[in-house]
Amino acid sequence: MLALRHTAGAAIEIVQTGKVVYVGAFGVRDLAHRLPVDATSEFEIGSITKQVTAAAILQLQQAGKLNIDDPLATYIPNAPHAREVTLRELLAHTSGMPEYFTSCANASKPITFEGIMALIAGKPLDFAPGSRWRYSDTGYILLGRVIEVVAGESYNRYVRTHELDKADMTQTYTVADEPRLPDMTIGYDSSSGVEQLAPIMSESYGWAAGNLVSDVGDLQKWDASLAGGRIVSEQSYQLMRANATTSDGANTDYGFGFFVDTLEGQTRIGHTGHSCGFAAEDEYFPLQDTRITVLTNDVNGPAEAIVTILLNDLFPTVAATAKQPAPDEDLAITARVKAAITPLLGGHVVRSQFTDDELRELTDETLRTQFLIYGAPTAFVFKQKIDRHFGPVYVYWVAFGDDVERLILQVERATDKINAVEFSSAAELGAKR
Repeated sequence: MLALRHTAGAAIEIVQTGKVVYVGAFGVRDLAHRLPVDATSEFEIGSITKQVTAAAILQLQQAGKLNIDDPLATYIPNAPHAREVTLRELLAHTSGMPEYFTSCANASKPITFEGIMALIAGKPLDFAPGSRWRYSDTGYILLGRVIEVVAGESYNRYVRTHELDKADMTQTYTVADEPRLPDMTIGYDSSSGVEQLAPIMSESYGWAAGNLVSDVGDLQKWDASLAGGRIVSEQSYQLMRANATTSDGANTDYGFGFFVDTLEGQTRIGHTGHSCGFAAEDEYFPLQDTRITVLTNDVNGPAEAIVTILLNDLFPTVAATAKQPAPDEDLAITARVKAAITPLLGGHVVRSQFTDDELRELTDETLRTQFLIYGAPTAFVFKQKIDRHFGPVYVYWVAFGDDVERLILQVERATDKINAVEFSSAAELGAKR
C-alpha cells in the first residue's frame, strides 16, 4: 500500500475495549538517511488538532466563561463577519466563513492572527450561517483566538496546561518544535509520482486549525482521556460527537471536531488530518469498541485506505457486508460513474461527463497524480447518496485488487454533470467546493 501511494512511512496503533492490541511501524521517516519509522516517531497530525481546539472551547463553556451560542463579536468584535456567526457554527463548520488556507506554497512563512484575518478581509460569507456545511480552517483559527481572549493566555499554553498535560501526552508538540525532536518524521509530497520534500507549514499558519505534532500512542491517550472525562464533561463530550444539523434539519456528518459518519457501513467517529507533507486518521468504531490510528508522512498518504483494510481484517463480517452495494443504488447512475471514472483511471477524460469547472481541474498532472496511480479498477460498489443544495453527492468504494479506495463525486444539479471527483474523504471534497 505504501509503495502504491509513494508513501515513505506509516505508524499504526489499534485499541480494542481499552487495550492496545497492535502497534506497527513501516517504512522510513527520513528518506535521505534511511531512518526507519518506529512506534514513537512523531508526525504532523494536521486537522486532528481541531478536536483539541473544540474541547478547549467546551472547557471554557463549562467554566462559565463563554457560551457557544454567543455571536463571535462577543469575544472578537472586529473579526470579519463577527456579528453574523456564532461559536457553535464555527465549531460545526456551518458558519460559511471563507477559507484562508489556499496552498502549501503560502504556508511556510510565519503569520500573525491579524495576518490571517487580512487574507479573508472583504470576502463575503460562503453562505448564510447555519444553512449549509462546508469545512473551514478559518473557523478554527477564530476559535483559537477566542480561547486566548477568554482564558487570558496563549492558545499553545492553554492547550498544554489544560489538555495535553491532563492526558499525559508527553510526545505531543507543535510544528515549531520539529527541529529539536530526535524522532520527528520528515514530510513528503509524492504528487509528481516521486517523493519530494514537502514544505514545512509554519506553526502560526496552521495554529488552532492544525499545528500539532504527535505519535500514535499519544493520540490514543488523547482519545481515552477525552472519552474518560479527563478533558471535558460527559455532556460536552457527547456534544462534540453529536451530528450537527443545518437550519433545514439536514445532518452535516460533523459534530465539534469530529466527523460522525460511516465506514464500510459501520458508525465511525473521528477525524482526518492533512498538512503539507502528512496524512493521518484517528477513528473510533463504537459498535466494535475499536480505535484505529494511522499516521503517514506524505500529503497523499493512504491513511484512510489503511484504516479500511484494518477494519475489514479485524471484522470479516464487516468486510463481507461492505462488498454489497447499498440498497438504494441507482444502476443507471452506477453505469454512468463507471463510464466516466474508468477512462480517468487510464488517463483519458470523457469531457461530456464533466462541468467546465471540473474540466479545468482535470489537468494532465491531476490525472497522473490522482488517477493513474491506481491502475484498472476491479469493482465499483455504491455506498451512499447524499443530497446537497447544489446536487447529489455519490460515494463509491472502488477496488483495485486488494486495495479499496473511497470515490466521491458531486453532480451539479443545474447541468447534470460531474462537478467534482476525488479519491478522498468527504472533508477534503467539502473543502474543495
